[in-house]
Amino acid sequence: MGETPDRLHEWREGPRLCAAYYNEYLPDPARLETDLRLMTEAGISVIRVGESVWSTWEPRGGEFDLEWMTPILDAAERHGIGVILGTPTYAVPPWLARRHPELAVVRRDGSSVPWGGRQEVDYTSELFRRYAERVIRAVIGRHGRHPAVVGVQLDNEAGLHLIHNDQVVQRFREWVADRYGDVDTLNREWGLVYWSHRIAEWDELWAPAGNTTPAYELAWRRFQAELTAEFIGWQAGIVRELVADDAFLTTCIAYGRPAMDDVAVGARLDIASGNAYYLAQDALDLDRDGDGGQWYADDVPQLVLMADRMRATRQAPFLVTETGAASIGPAWLTRPPYDGQLAQAAWLLVARGARLVSYWHWHTLHSGHEVHWGGILGHDLAPGRVYDEIAGIGRQFAAVGDALRDAAPDADVGLVYAHDSEWAMTFEPPLAKPGGADADRGSYARFIGAFGRAAVDAGLQVGFVNERQLPEAAELVRRYPVLIVAGLVAASAPTLETLVEYARRGGRLVLGPRTGYGDDEGRMRAALAPAIVGAAAGVGYREIAALAGPVAVVSPAGEAVGEAHGWIDGLETAGADVLLGYRHELFGRWAAVTRRDVGDGTIVVVGSILDRATLAAVVASVAGPARGPLVARPSSVTAHSLTGPQGRVWVVHNWSPEARTVQVARGVASLLDDARHDRGAEIVLGAWDVRVWRED
Repeated sequence: MGETPDRLHEWREGPRLCAAYYNEYLPDPARLETDLRLMTEAGISVIRVGESVWSTWEPRGGEFDLEWMTPILDAAERHGIGVILGTPTYAVPPWLARRHPELAVVRRDGSSVPWGGRQEVDYTSELFRRYAERVIRAVIGRHGRHPAVVGVQLDNEAGLHLIHNDQVVQRFREWVADRYGDVDTLNREWGLVYWSHRIAEWDELWAPAGNTTPAYELAWRRFQAELTAEFIGWQAGIVRELVADDAFLTTCIAYGRPAMDDVAVGARLDIASGNAYYLAQDALDLDRDGDGGQWYADDVPQLVLMADRMRATRQAPFLVTETGAASIGPAWLTRPPYDGQLAQAAWLLVARGARLVSYWHWHTLHSGHEVHWGGILGHDLAPGRVYDEIAGIGRQFAAVGDALRDAAPDADVGLVYAHDSEWAMTFEPPLAKPGGADADRGSYARFIGAFGRAAVDAGLQVGFVNERQLPEAAELVRRYPVLIVAGLVAASAPTLETLVEYARRGGRLVLGPRTGYGDDEGRMRAALAPAIVGAAAGVGYREIAALAGPVAVVSPAGEAVGEAHGWIDGLETAGADVLLGYRHELFGRWAAVTRRDVGDGTIVVVGSILDRATLAAVVASVAGPARGPLVARPSSVTAHSLTGPQGRVWVVHNWSPEARTVQVARGVASLLDDARHDRGAEIVLGAWDVRVWRED
């Protein structure tokens, strides 16, 4: 299954607004017409329905109630609103949990996930799939060809649990045997002589609950991610025959799920879609640093990288199936956006390739777990400030017309993301949590986040590229003049060789800590680190250090520049120039940043997580001046562009509570009003402002 013009022709056009709409949750479902009228007036042209209520579709086993959705679909068609209809398989009904308690997910510690939330069952089970297929065929068979249905969402936020049920563990043994062929090969490749872990028969491969072997863990995580992708693909195979030829298939991806490889899942879809949640208010001040590591972005660079990762799922336009309206999460996290911030977030998502921005949800729920998760309408169900601002976004989206048709986001910098390295660092974290009391299993996100933030701070546009999608070196140079690779601790030799060839062909390569240290089996390489790339970069290291506190970073002349945090690869030069070093009794003998010309390109190696300003300066020195539309860019301002048949469109944000004055470097015309600005014109960007300009 792949992208086809007849299924996705609408989504090549300008952006659209959507809301998750749960008429069945309303105190008065009879207000359907009122809701749809308000949506139409706000420019909301799509709704997402039906994915959370299996027990409504099938209140008792084998007894279906399917007609309650018909009036909603009919009304949506009358109002010209498209519908994304969901399969309800992620929220199992109580009758199924009671009938088959053996379906409960078994955790690593052997306990079962109790029923009462969602996603509590082993979706790999053939028994579960018989029930799931029955409800899918009932719901989609009844409504999938309704003229209002433009697409189907398969399940929802899959991959929440690493499933340790007995049949899954047995399947894992078979999966391992299939890949390694014989136990002698496995013993050698995983290094199982250690601690007497050698096996003589396949049934001696122990359960993952007691595992301490890194190579085993990496295989286990790959296997679990395959199960998730296979489950989504299984649903797609059922649904495709039940919907119109031009209906697309997608799923709502929660990108932080432990059993999720978004590229593998994306390959089963017509178009990728997922969650783009963020904290509002002061968290959207670009000068602030968030903590990171949450299911939501808590600073601007994290939101930028979140959007770019969504596009990278299929290296194509994507849908945002969930983002916040009034607030997100539980009561203690309630932070309604300041005026203008909803438009800022919506336009950022569009600037990075979103074709749909869908709010979760239309009305704030009156009961259940998410009663403080603010919708477009509050508990009184009357339009207010949030509705009015989203209606303004709807008018803005309508105003862009053809300007964004077939437009694709530009990228100055590629940022390589690797699930294998993420999983390896989750198992063996190199970084400590703040205070040093415990390991930080989000270490990989900290490496990626630091280097991605540096690119954003340097005014550069980031394009995520998943390690599994790395093209040949020549194509990589064509797409990304600068490539950042940080934390790539589990890397194959061909991947590292591609990076070296990328530099030789003219690419500017920035290597961060841990890159090239381990191989794609999760083993530490028996070679001078960093393997393969080090020789080309003119550096090597034999010592590493987890930092108990910050270390001073200095210029070659000994002048204080900034700080190093978290980790140090003890870089020793072998042909590279030293750009920065450390002031420290031990670490002072090593380089912090090196540079070497290689072929037609350059390799810069950064041996630590540098402070925000210093790392941004390093990345900027490699990338050169940003190509944005502004003569000088204030620190709170970002500029992102999309290029299509109608030319280049710039989306310019002021992520600040204070107004900023900017000067345009070339003539631009506003797509949201009739304003034109000649080269050199000064423009005042208000607090939390966003502008959309077409380049003359």
